Amino acid sequence: MHSVINNGDGTKTTVAIQDGNLITGTTQDCDPYLDRAADLRREGATGSKDMRLAASVPFVVIEQYCNKLGITFQDFSNSEAHKISFLNSADYKHFRVWEGRV
Repeated sequence: MHSVINNGDGTKTTVAIQDGNLITGTTQDCDPYLDRAADLRREGATGSKDMRLAASVPFVVIEQYCNKLGITFQDFSNSEAHKISFLNSADYKHFRVWEGRV
């Protein structure tokens, strides 16, 4: 069994049974986010010194980060350390608008 559910928000959920195991995943075309971040970066639209626009990131990328570290979204949301680590990570630098160190 393999099903793809279009969620109507630009994401798709895949549900499959493989070797008796239920496998799920969420995918999204992140190119618009990457393009937006690049455009804002190029325009210098990074906010003010008091309120920087650090990044433009789709939820599926945050979800991927959480899965990679084995943490929940709530863990991520409640932790300044996780947010800073994510924003400063070279793995996600293409989503950055303001390129300074967080």
